[in-house]
Amino acid sequence: MGDIYRATDTMLGRDVAIKILADRYAQDAAIRERFTREALAAARLSGEHHSVTIYDVGDHNGRPYIVMEYLGGGSLDDVLRSEGAQPPQRVFNWLEEAGDALDAAHRQGVVHRDVKPANLMLDAEGHVHVADFGIASAADMESLTLTGTVLGTAGYLAPEQARGERAVPASDRYALAVVAWELLTGRRPFQSETATAEAAAHVSAPIPSISEHSDLPRELDPVFARALAKDAHERHETAGDFVAELRAALAEAAGSTRTLPSAGPTPVTEPTAPMRRGDDADDLRPPRDRSRGGAVWPVFAVVLVLGAIAGALLAYFLTEGGGSDAKQGTTVLTRERTVTSPGGVTTVERPVTVTTTAPSTPTQPPATQSPGNSVSGAALNNAGYLRMRLGDYEGALPLLERAVERLQGTGSLDEAYASFNLAYTRFQLGSCDGVLDLVDRSESIQGHRSEIDDLRQQAEEEC
Repeated sequence: MGDIYRATDTMLGRDVAIKILADRYAQDAAIRERFTREALAAARLSGEHHSVTIYDVGDHNGRPYIVMEYLGGGSLDDVLRSEGAQPPQRVFNWLEEAGDALDAAHRQGVVHRDVKPANLMLDAEGHVHVADFGIASAADMESLTLTGTVLGTAGYLAPEQARGERAVPASDRYALAVVAWELLTGRRPFQSETATAEAAAHVSAPIPSISEHSDLPRELDPVFARALAKDAHERHETAGDFVAELRAALAEAAGSTRTLPSAGPTPVTEPTAPMRRGDDADDLRPPRDRSRGGAVWPVFAVVLVLGAIAGALLAYFLTEGGGSDAKQGTTVLTRERTVTSPGGVTTVERPVTVTTTAPSTPTQPPATQSPGNSVSGAALNNAGYLRMRLGDYEGALPLLERAVERLQGTGSLDEAYASFNLAYTRFQLGSCDGVLDLVDRSESIQGHRSEIDDLRQQAEEEC
């Protein structure tokens, strides 16, 4: 619908991109108005992370134009065409950046309506910026779209868009999930020979399994099942939630493929695994913030479940193999936990009750896994901790925030670890928001720890 030029801003000496409406469309008042609305919607988002910045708008010889920031890295569509499917962690980074821009747009009432790889631009450093709000709608702008008009690209249309209904923020998130699928596998989930068939598949075809169409783990299936739900209300509440669950699901899959010790059904997860000492110890330690005069070392307690298999067997025999008489009682077992911390070893005994009578009413889902969440709070904490180990505190932050939200009130060690991890991460990012409350919550669950004291002291001094 227009031409795009790379140009030089002679006043500021910088490269810019200029989009100018094609002459054959410039005479159409409705199209001119849509083009102007693109400028207004995009300008509203200027300054937001990972959105293309608009510098100027105007009219030249009857043709409206937009001057915007120039990004020299091509698009994700270019990457797909030249390289095909991409490594998951690279994809997740791109999705996180695109998701940040879309969530910011949605908070301001702007729906993109055409999220696809060609509109996800890369800068020189390889970071994604969302571009082309050409068919965007804004909540406080008069809609130019008649009911029943389909706008967007068939391969990425949410079901409601394909039916000609008004696009909503969840429509953008659906399209982002299609982009995620394509970046991970090299194909779209409903890819068809014709655009009509593909649009129809978004409306009526069952959601395929990504693990059956690729080498990706099956833990990703429930995340995509939710992200590509036919009902917009069943999808993730934000794009950030979607990407966080993808990261957590992959971390969970990595954990489930480890060789587990035969003495217990519960794997030792990353946040509770002992830090290795030796030549590679520095590689595992989160980077120190020299400006604070010494880092708080986020040591996470090692939970070793001793006798768990015996307890599981006992519970099995009581509930399944012990006959009707055995099913009437309640057996209290003891799970022994050895907690290792700098300077000593402490043994803690915690009671575990195994009820052998069949419940008369349906049981509630675990506190860390509600029906609307396909990934547990513990898994989100695992994924966040992995980002911390890499020094990527910005990447860890949304994961840990969601972990704390889902674990809040459970009184579990996972809640204690997630609370400390979030406090530590926020402090490393220069934020005091809730840090003291989080360390207090962590200590109330797992007891006194020197690293909690260290973080609390530094936070009190600087906050």
